[in-house]
Amino acid sequence: MAEKRDYYDILGVQKSATADEVKSAYRRLARKHHPDIDKSPDAHQKFKEINEAYEILSNPQKRETYDQFGHAAFSQGGNAASGNPFQGHQRQGQYGPFSYYSTSGDIPFDLGFDLGGFSDPFRIFEEVFGAASPFGSRAKSRTTYRVTVPFEVAAKGGERTLSLDGEKKTVRIPAGIDTGTRMRFGNFDLVFEVEPHSELRRDGDDLYVTKPISFLKAALGGTEEVQTVDGSVMVRIQPGTRSGTLIRLRGKGMPSLQGRGRGDQYIQVQIHVPNRLSKEAKKILSQLEKELDVS
Repeated sequence: MAEKRDYYDILGVQKSATADEVKSAYRRLARKHHPDIDKSPDAHQKFKEINEAYEILSNPQKRETYDQFGHAAFSQGGNAASGNPFQGHQRQGQYGPFSYYSTSGDIPFDLGFDLGGFSDPFRIFEEVFGAASPFGSRAKSRTTYRVTVPFEVAAKGGERTLSLDGEKKTVRIPAGIDTGTRMRFGNFDLVFEVEPHSELRRDGDDLYVTKPISFLKAALGGTEEVQTVDGSVMVRIQPGTRSGTLIRLRGKGMPSLQGRGRGDQYIQVQIHVPNRLSKEAKKILSQLEKELDVS
C-alpha cells in the first residue's frame, strides 16, 4: 500500500496554519479538483484526499491527535508493525465514537470523535460551501430552478415570492447564501445567483471594499465613512497610513450559512493623488517636501 501523504502537504499549509487558513486552502483546492470540474483520471482520488485532509485538520481534537500520532491514529487495522499508537487496546464497534479499553482492565476513556470511516467527501464539500454541491454529480432527480437574488437578501435573508413554472411560491431564504448555493424547498430545489454589490466584494464569508483617501488624510489621520451590509460606519484612519493597508472590521462580513457567526469586512485603503494641482498647491507641497526631507 502506498504511503499516505501528509495532510498539511495535501492542503499546502504549514503546521502552524490557523483554522481560517486551513478552510481557505480547502475551498480553493476542493473547487479546483471537484470531479465535475477536474477531468483528469485521478480527479476523484485527489478530491477524496483533499476532503480527508480537511476533515482531520478542521477538527481541533482530530488535528491534535494527528499531530501527535500521524496517520496511525486513524488506521482501521493498525497494529504494532504499523505504528498504531492504540495497539494493545480493544476497539468497541466498527465506527465511532470509539472507546478504547486497556488490556489490564482499566476504566475506558472516550476520545469523543469517530476515528474510523471518513465522511463522504461530497457531503463535506456541501457543508463548507453552504448547501448542496453546485455541480451535477450530486444533483438528485428533482425539479431545479435557478433564481437571482439581490446582494442584500443574501446578507440578511428573508421571504421571497417566486414565479416557478407559472405558479407562485413563497420561500424563506436564509442569510448567508452565495452564488451556487443549492437548497431544497419541498419537492423542488433552488440554485441561487447573487447579484454583485456596487461597492462590496465577497470572498466566502468575508467582504472587501476599496476606500480612496487623500494623501493628506493618510499622513495626518482622520475618519472616513465606509459602507457595510449593516449601513455606513465611520472608520478611524491612523496617521501615516500607507496605500494598500487593510483595516479589519470584525464581524461585519456575511453571515455563515452554517450559523457560525459572521465573517469580517476588510477595508483596503487607496491613497488618491490628484492629477492637477494649482500653482499655490504645488508651492505648498514643495515647501512641505523640503520640511519633511522625503527626497
